[in-house]
Amino acid sequence: MEFVETRGNDGNHPKTVSFSEAILNPSASFGGLYVPKSLPTIDEVFLQNHLNSSYKELAFAILKLFQIDIENALLKEALDLYDKFDDPSNPVPVVKVEENLFVSELYHGPTRAFKDMALQPFGYILAKLAQRRGENYLILAATSGDTGPATLETFKNRDNVKVACMYPAGGTSDVQRLQMVTEDGKNLKVIGIIGNFDDAQTALKNLLASQRFKETLAQKDIKLSAANSVNFGRIIFQIIYHIHSYLELVRRGEIGMGDATNIIVPSGNFGNALGGYYAKKMGTPLAKILIASNANNVLTQLINEGRYDLRNKELIKTSSPAMDILKSSNIERVLYDKFGPERTKELMESLQEQGFYELSVDELQSLREDFDADFTLDSEVKEIIKEYALQKNYLMDPHTATTIKLYKKYSSDKNVAYSTAEWTKFAPTVLVAIEGERGVRDQEALERISKKLGVKIPEPIAALFHKPIVHDLVVPKEQIEEEILRFL
Repeated sequence: MEFVETRGNDGNHPKTVSFSEAILNPSASFGGLYVPKSLPTIDEVFLQNHLNSSYKELAFAILKLFQIDIENALLKEALDLYDKFDDPSNPVPVVKVEENLFVSELYHGPTRAFKDMALQPFGYILAKLAQRRGENYLILAATSGDTGPATLETFKNRDNVKVACMYPAGGTSDVQRLQMVTEDGKNLKVIGIIGNFDDAQTALKNLLASQRFKETLAQKDIKLSAANSVNFGRIIFQIIYHIHSYLELVRRGEIGMGDATNIIVPSGNFGNALGGYYAKKMGTPLAKILIASNANNVLTQLINEGRYDLRNKELIKTSSPAMDILKSSNIERVLYDKFGPERTKELMESLQEQGFYELSVDELQSLREDFDADFTLDSEVKEIIKEYALQKNYLMDPHTATTIKLYKKYSSDKNVAYSTAEWTKFAPTVLVAIEGERGVRDQEALERISKKLGVKIPEPIAALFHKPIVHDLVVPKEQIEEEILRFL
């Protein structure tokens, strides 16, 4: 399969690249992204053939459809990392919560968040490719809370790879921060920045596009890549679980083969939702992709009104910090798919230069054929967590809670909501929701919720509070490049 660029070609990049080239070198022309030249097709025969497949078998079959230039043995080794999840036979449980609401729990991996679903196999493949080529790579990661821990976990102590991970100081939960700053791999550097996630992500994209930075790395015999969802190596693994959840409903007799369902995705950077969009376009019977946002509701405005407007808009810190994002990277891939490279370049340059773009009436109509959106305020999130924990015996984190408003809007349809993080990563928020008490730190909140509701705290989370801090650096965003080069 060949990959092309969302903003067209600048004459300095190859016009098409392979999958391995796209993941090792994700920086495309004009600051754009790589996307498949075409998507493979999933028909009812494929779905029927994999109705009783394990998750790993399904994943392998889907990856083979893409005809990527990774041999079978390496793919299977990478997928075997799902055996480290809570239940190797079922790494992605789909739980029935209401008559028409099913929750796909994506957080049963080592860092208790959905980023493990992609970063565990992706990181393994990227590191193996680097080792086979005899090349050394710097992997950049910018995180709003979950990408960082998952990236550090997958690349920890792997040969030929160093990782520089940037997070907004004060912009993550305590557990998320501890998962990063206690990592002791010799090839890892964690940098807190004075700023927000958009600042970290902008720094990452600028470094990826900086010829001067790449030349400096080349002098050290180091190449540059990224672990964020700007890298299609992340996205390809995020397509799989949407197809899995559809088949799970068919297996249980909740729907018939070919019946359409909705998916509800808490979304900040849009990678998870993009995976659902690609799954639908490939042929999975999905009706609507419902985008759940928090008070930073730029995606709601885009999907409902056709305007992406950052003018006079400041990031709001919410109880769902992984969604505290204003510049949503993967929307660009949807724009490319619907409107082509020339229009995508025009829209993205307008956003960069003016902080704004607006779709035409026809473009908005095209977007709304696949998407709907709504946002949930923190006050509503807390009410939802309390209602479901105490009345419906289902404990969810604040990101998952943002999906419920959309479920209620579409409650006559079958809906799969995606739970992107375990409650343990946001215990103080959950405790406020359930008991109303504020100001309790993570460790005490975890213990109180565990005792009150009889839920277990996973050992990797409990152990965080006893591990030494390895990374305590917090710098202004202007010093990020300097600190990375010092690390190298």
